[in-house]
Amino acid sequence: MKKLIVIILTLIVNTSFGQIENPSSKVVTENFVRNYNNDDYKAIFSMFAVEMKDALPIGKTTEFLKSLKSQAGNINNREFLKYKNGTYASYKTTFERAVFVLNISIDDNSEINGFFVKPFVEEVNSENVINNLTIKKSLITKEQSEIIFENVKIFPNHTQISIAIIKGGKVSYFGISKKNDTISTIDNKKSIFEIGSISKVFTSTLLANFVIDGKVKLNENINDYLKIPLNNSTKISFIDLANHTSGLPRLPTNLDLTKVNPENPYKEYTEKELKEYLTKYLELSNKGENQYSNLGTGLLGFTLSKIENVTYESLLQNKIFSKYDMQNSTSEINKIKGNLVRGLNKEGKGVPNWEFSVLAGAGAIFSTVENLSQFAISQFDYSNKELKLTRVKTFELNENMDIGLGWYILKSQSENIWYWHNGGTGGYSSSMVIEEKSKNGII
Repeated sequence: MKKLIVIILTLIVNTSFGQIENPSSKVVTENFVRNYNNDDYKAIFSMFAVEMKDALPIGKTTEFLKSLKSQAGNINNREFLKYKNGTYASYKTTFERAVFVLNISIDDNSEINGFFVKPFVEEVNSENVINNLTIKKSLITKEQSEIIFENVKIFPNHTQISIAIIKGGKVSYFGISKKNDTISTIDNKKSIFEIGSISKVFTSTLLANFVIDGKVKLNENINDYLKIPLNNSTKISFIDLANHTSGLPRLPTNLDLTKVNPENPYKEYTEKELKEYLTKYLELSNKGENQYSNLGTGLLGFTLSKIENVTYESLLQNKIFSKYDMQNSTSEINKIKGNLVRGLNKEGKGVPNWEFSVLAGAGAIFSTVENLSQFAISQFDYSNKELKLTRVKTFELNENMDIGLGWYILKSQSENIWYWHNGGTGGYSSSMVIEEKSKNGII
């Protein structure tokens, strides 16, 4: 998730500021972040100036902020950067699954009269970067090549990007490497990356497989299949876990991110800790509303593995990877076969791979664009019942987006339906989108 639809509001007063954060801006932004993390979108709307309320009514405000939350998560940290154009305060804002620039302008009454969100890009010297991309066999256009170069040149050296372009059910691959400030074309379609939360689509595909085989029903509760009692006899259904409406928090409350290795945050969260959470601490909030939850999808993968009495990895290999010829895919780092591209931080330093342990269903998969494209193209086979089931709408998020089982369903003005998911872990980011009518897609 590195790109969002950006809302830009230009009702901004012409006030001149220095490059020290104004106390009024600080208070307003702190309140904005607090209300955003608490899902209190009405409170944010109440912070708007009259002109802002007219430009962005409560319905559109709520829709935008919910969409931002579903894609990026809560805000964990913000860092004041500067005042831009002499009007609005600019903050480097670290969300749970992305880093964005949050810009907020206030008027003389400390009411918000403009804000927008855009991807954060480190300011680096990219003037001397050399474009050595080659266009072979018309895989991409010159314009696409220029777009790729302009976006890749700000990344650190040793960055790799691997792209699959699916057009009419046919796939082409395009690999990019930045080395010594030169961006070149390489063949990395078989190179392995962490795909992060795209793993959720595969966990939901496992669920669909179980449903088609008659092993579970979507509306059944997982309580009937786990051998442990859930706290307060809480009921949670399979479908609620798959479409993020269970009311579970993003992460279990007994996983304290301030006390774990931030470069491998899930590694030590084992079955013991998960069972402790389920039996002692489990509480639901906003059940029936969409609330993105790594815990929920991790719990779904855990439950399915318990039903079959095998590991999550075994489920993937036996029911998905072998079926769709995904030979270079796995959820366990020690089983990787092939070239693993090392994840990098924004300074270009290598970082450890994430190990998801008991929450593997939320984001543990390693794969290649070649393997993912094989899985994507299989979605165009209308006779495939399990894949078709994952794309059926189960919940409406807003007028522009629904959710199926794992897939987000994007409704475009052309009436074509796009199925999308993305992912972000330490050092990696990923995105996959397909459109079954035209049999097009990009990974």
